[in-house]
Amino acid sequence: MVSKIISRDDYLNKLIAFKDKQLIKVITGIRRCGKSTIMEIYQDYLQKEMKVTNEQIIAINLEDYDFYDMRDPKKLYAYIKERLLPDQMNYIFLDEIQQCEDFPRVVDSLYIKNNVDLYVTGSNANMLSSEIATLLSGRYVEIKMLPLSFKEYVESTGDEDDLQRKYTTYLENSSFPYALELAGHPKEIRDYLDGIYNTIIVKDIAQRHKITDTMMLESITRFIFDNIGNQLSTKKIADTMTSAGRKIDVRAVEKYLTAFMESYVIYQAKRYNIKGKQYLKTLEKYYVADIGLRYMLLGSRSTDVGHILENVIYLELIRRGYEVYVGKLDDLEVDFVCMDQKRIIYYQVAATVRDEKTLKRELLPLQKIHDHYQKILLTLDEDPEADYEGIRRINALDWLIGKTE
Repeated sequence: MVSKIISRDDYLNKLIAFKDKQLIKVITGIRRCGKSTIMEIYQDYLQKEMKVTNEQIIAINLEDYDFYDMRDPKKLYAYIKERLLPDQMNYIFLDEIQQCEDFPRVVDSLYIKNNVDLYVTGSNANMLSSEIATLLSGRYVEIKMLPLSFKEYVESTGDEDDLQRKYTTYLENSSFPYALELAGHPKEIRDYLDGIYNTIIVKDIAQRHKITDTMMLESITRFIFDNIGNQLSTKKIADTMTSAGRKIDVRAVEKYLTAFMESYVIYQAKRYNIKGKQYLKTLEKYYVADIGLRYMLLGSRSTDVGHILENVIYLELIRRGYEVYVGKLDDLEVDFVCMDQKRIIYYQVAATVRDEKTLKRELLPLQKIHDHYQKILLTLDEDPEADYEGIRRINALDWLIGKTE
């Protein structure tokens, strides 16, 4: 287990809320974001707080060579079945379930048993493809996991002092939980991130999608990482690669982007027409799951403070359960339109607005929205909160750690 000071309470509470519910708990997210760890924390909770015995827990990590044979669905099912206790609830944890062939039928067979509470993890969204989702329709709940939030990172340091310095360290050292164990050792952190990156590119993407041109794959990765927060189209990416002497067509770019998103290494924010209340199908934006990976791949030369902050805010909004879109209002853009079942919130993000022209430019899109939903401007400026005719300007770091809403 990684550092004991990281409790991942938000995810733990979700698991607790679904305990013994007739649903398969599916935890998804990028490799090394903490899926295995949260299952260990939850198992510890079950034993200590709920008095669940060791015999009631069956835990299998399908990437562990000790369980290599369990990738055969018949062997996996037989192994679990012979260990089930007939008169007690059995808590089954299957880590990296996509490694098992035909795993949906195994999962479904376990699900229909009355005394089974089932938890699975996966590092590739392909495990929830339409075919699988149809088979398990209405039978599972997905818990989407990300690396450490800035709030979790700050909590791991023991206090909320010097947030600006901690924010810089959070970005450079990565938000992957194990990176905390390597603090103060930049070379080891870089090697660790390089290992994650290569596993995702080679194992999760190139092998799974039978992509032989790994150089092109890496070129597109670099381009996406270098353009977080910019509007992109598959044609623009293809044209950029081609002009650099790396010819590729639009369909191949679409395949690569889908693979990146399925491995949770990048997230796509679609555009939303605020005035027409319509979802738009072009010029999406992309954000990376961890800024440390971006630094590892591109180096510190690619320090775009505003877009990096935008990336961090986007991931936090996803953590908070919103559907997040990029807003279009005539020829203006609102960084984020956030929706849940109850409300809409508009966010504009800027590194600084101390310059009067910059402040006016950032406020203008929000001022043009004529509804009564909340409008917020997030910046890194360490200034008191301000209000501009109903538009709140808040320090982004205070907002990230939950000091202000």
